[in-house]
Amino acid sequence: MAEKNIKLFEDFPPISTEQWTEKITVDLKGRDFERALVWRTNEGFNVQPFYREENLSSLNHLDQLPGEFPFVRGAKKNNNDWYVRQNILVNNVEEANAKALDVLNKGITSLGFVIGNDVEVSEAMMATLLKDIDVTAIEVNFEICCKNKAVVDAFVAYLNASGVDKTKVVASVANDPIGRYVATGKFAHGVDSAMDSLKSNLEAASSVSNFRTIAVNAKFFNNCGSSIVQELGYGLAQGAEYLSELVKRGLTVDEAATAIKFNFATGGNYFMELAKLRAGRMLWSQIVKAFGASNDDSCKMLIHSETSQWNKSAYDPYVNMLRTQTEAMSSILGGTDSMTVSTFDKVYGESTVFSERIARNQQLLLKEESHFDKIVDPGAGSYYIESLTESISEQAWKIFLSVQEQGGFLASLKAGSIQEAVKSTASKRDLHIATRREDILGVNQFPNFTEHMDRELSDAILAPVSQRAADAEIDTLSTYRGAEAFEALRYKTDLYAKENKRPLAYMLTIGNLTFRKARAQFSCNFFAVSGMDVQDNNGFTTIEEGVKAAKEAGADVIVLCSSDEEYETLAPEALEMIQDEAIFVVAGAPKCMEELKSKGVENFIHVKSNVLEDLKGYSAKLGIN
Repeated sequence: MAEKNIKLFEDFPPISTEQWTEKITVDLKGRDFERALVWRTNEGFNVQPFYREENLSSLNHLDQLPGEFPFVRGAKKNNNDWYVRQNILVNNVEEANAKALDVLNKGITSLGFVIGNDVEVSEAMMATLLKDIDVTAIEVNFEICCKNKAVVDAFVAYLNASGVDKTKVVASVANDPIGRYVATGKFAHGVDSAMDSLKSNLEAASSVSNFRTIAVNAKFFNNCGSSIVQELGYGLAQGAEYLSELVKRGLTVDEAATAIKFNFATGGNYFMELAKLRAGRMLWSQIVKAFGASNDDSCKMLIHSETSQWNKSAYDPYVNMLRTQTEAMSSILGGTDSMTVSTFDKVYGESTVFSERIARNQQLLLKEESHFDKIVDPGAGSYYIESLTESISEQAWKIFLSVQEQGGFLASLKAGSIQEAVKSTASKRDLHIATRREDILGVNQFPNFTEHMDRELSDAILAPVSQRAADAEIDTLSTYRGAEAFEALRYKTDLYAKENKRPLAYMLTIGNLTFRKARAQFSCNFFAVSGMDVQDNNGFTTIEEGVKAAKEAGADVIVLCSSDEEYETLAPEALEMIQDEAIFVVAGAPKCMEELKSKGVENFIHVKSNVLEDLKGYSAKLGIN
């Protein structure tokens, strides 16, 4: 009979962190541990290459169960279920109702009605919009620019008239006047009027216990290029501003807190996005408690997540499906309450039936086939995830406190400190994309060489989108995508190629086989990013042979691909033969670079290049404007 309770690891002595570090240092063979393995994030903290139990020794929430204060492990106790949302644009009410019924039959459990400004909101309109929809079986959400009170009144009137059990209704109106102030720089009727309207909406919705009438659209910061901790820290500060204003107007903290829903965007940083939601719940619960909430349930952060637009691409758009799938996974594993997966073609504007179907099924796959709805907080106890949660909490809390020290969120906006911080981070990220320290696949790295844009890309797609009012009182932020600068460059090449020959970058490969192959591959990828055609070669025996072949191919750019040692003689020889008939480029950063420059070689590309600026320069020389 087999022995029971065998302890498999008794024969293995414990290994200390110091021993692991010593072993890693040996394997690095002289390279610096910090520079080689420690990840320096945009969020202001370092991520170590490994974590151990000792990293969790200072954490206080590890003994808490899901559904318990401070809700790090989620607001739900028994499962990880979430609402699968699809947004529907409402310009024609009957058509919007028909589409809602259709998508509900296809697995959607949350409807997001984005109501056009020209739609007349009334109880009758609401009855038409919600005809044949069981509002007690799903989540219903509304978004409108400036008729939020009318939507609240119409929805409550519809519920009263239809006789449904209002305790079973889950709904929200995305009314975020401070968020609009960040984007436009102006309150339509002043800050006091905006805050008074929040109180009025909340009171009008009071008979519906699960009706959230205030939104904190922290996603806006994300889509302006902020870091994860900025999105969270400023979102928390904005929420605290709403709490403060509503309490001033006579509401209890519990009433105010339970009217707020947080809307976050989820980017491609998988584990950090997961940890962001855990950190957000913990910090928000403590903020609400500090305001004097009498009920722990009032301290729960209700979270809606949607996939970020900042990292999406117009070129190679099907990659967006891969991005949104991992982003959905991050949010769901992090415990989001509802989720919107944007369609892969949203960059272009209106989505197709096909792209909407894919976006729905991405969530349904995670729920019905991968069972992400079954286990609460599956990341709990992970040394890495718990450490990330703590680090994000610390950095977001610093941001929150800095805002409070300046007098609160609105005071910080008027001082311009929030805008300045977000723009600074976005600028750094832009530089990282330009230098490939941050990759956007299919855009600044590994482009589809044969893809040519066959649709018009407007300024709204290729430039930041500003909502700034003409009489704005403060500096504002604009949403944009990190890929825009590269895509604008490539689009110019595509337009140029419609009237002219598409520029060709030709690889003059010669000498050392290993170096020439690696550098040719790098260079093809480099120039294809701008939309140029590229041509690799097996290798030439002489420079004369290579230059002749390049000219016969009609090369506009000739890239010498060889080894550093061989460049010293080959580069001047090639330059002399090419003259001004093509742009001559050396692939690499050889030690003899300065000597080559003194001989007239001007262009070098390598891993430290600013790819965007270099390509702009080459395009300008080729007459692509």
